Amino acid sequence: MAFPEGFLWGGATAANQCEGAYDEGGRGLANVDVIPHGEARWAVMAGERKMLDFEDGYFYPAQTAIDMYHHYKEDIALFAEMGFKTYRLSIGWSRIFPNGDETEPNEEGLAFYEDLFRECKKHGIEPLVTITHFDCPIHLIKEYGGWRNRKLIDFYKNLVTALFTRYKGLVKYWLTFNEINMILHLPFMGAGLVFEEGEDREAVEHLAAHNELVASAWATKIAREIDPEMKIGCMLAAGTYYPYSCSPADVRDAQIKNQENYFFVDVQSRGHYPAYAKKFLERRGIDVGMTAEDEKILAENTVDFISFSYYSTRTAAANPPAEEEGAGNVFKGVQNPYLAKSQWGWAIDPLGFRITINDLYDRYQKPLFVVENGLGAKDEANPDGTIDDDYRIDYLRQHIEAMRDAITEDGVEMLGYTTWGPIDLVSASTGEMSKRYGFIYVDRDDAGNGTMARSRKKSFDWYKKVIATNGEDLA
Repeated sequence: MAFPEGFLWGGATAANQCEGAYDEGGRGLANVDVIPHGEARWAVMAGERKMLDFEDGYFYPAQTAIDMYHHYKEDIALFAEMGFKTYRLSIGWSRIFPNGDETEPNEEGLAFYEDLFRECKKHGIEPLVTITHFDCPIHLIKEYGGWRNRKLIDFYKNLVTALFTRYKGLVKYWLTFNEINMILHLPFMGAGLVFEEGEDREAVEHLAAHNELVASAWATKIAREIDPEMKIGCMLAAGTYYPYSCSPADVRDAQIKNQENYFFVDVQSRGHYPAYAKKFLERRGIDVGMTAEDEKILAENTVDFISFSYYSTRTAAANPPAEEEGAGNVFKGVQNPYLAKSQWGWAIDPLGFRITINDLYDRYQKPLFVVENGLGAKDEANPDGTIDDDYRIDYLRQHIEAMRDAITEDGVEMLGYTTWGPIDLVSASTGEMSKRYGFIYVDRDDAGNGTMARSRKKSFDWYKKVIATNGEDLA
């Protein structure tokens, strides 16, 4: 058998990229709501352009997204039709605590997710829930400065206590922070950070990172106290860095970049700051405010499993030629001449998927869970409205084969696989709808026009067959 019995096949979404209904159900405003489509998007996500409310002249795709808030029963039924064993989704923090610092949760928000989880269970789908998928209530940014402030640890503890208590018995698998390493790349999106002129950006990012790591450990502790059956995982944006050449300088540069990427999971999985990270902070003169209690919480509350996103590998060079710069999921690098690229310039590397899986398993020896993998592409409909997305099928087939090889030939323990965007949704990096990942087409364009009607692509039936045969039939 290629994949273990009980392997959790499914798909993954994020609240801010699909729910919409930003001002319904008592929900408060969040950082992800005020990230616009267009030229300003990157500067806002990076914390370089302060935008803490809606401004005239901008389109904000998360306000409506694909309106899953009102369509979730229909969408979950489609997931069930494909045979999903699990559905990864995220909680909108400001649905539960509109400002983030209240003492009592918003019942409407709690009820919404309870209904959603029960709908999953009705179809035999196990919810896999990300507590924070880039969501940070705007009030916490305006009042406290986002995750640079230790007070957010207590607000997060309040959030997870409410969630674990309410959904005990409904949700088994939890992830604390989505792509936690994104703090170092898009800090407003990752941690609600906006930088003031002259501020030591690197110091603020690492302070926020420390606070999120401590909060993640607290969540793990609280979960086990409320329900020992719960399994808590961390989540990183993965993709091994290759050296551009066999020059030792390039190999060393790749090693440093890999360490930067692994730092968060080193702490979450091993329970302490690694030596290289301590030396880095020491050289930079950065004080993250580590307390004796922090050290104890981190050491005693490591995660049960490692989850990660994988879209491509990256390539590092000590002295990169400017013309060789490559695109990727936020992580810039040098173009790899051996790899084909997607329509958005991302390297396509199925063997790199197997390499990345092995790197993670060798490093941590904990069960792995692939919670994002997919191909963003422009889908063109046939005259009859059908979509033949063979390019998506080919991409996923090659990556599933690589994952199978990691399990059967390399002995990696793998819990499951959720493709990114089983239904078309708003792209986190570009804000586009035209960058489509789904098996299910959503009638909506980059400007927000469309009927929101759902329809099945060719890949829908292909993935249904993959799940039905537990990965045996990938043809």
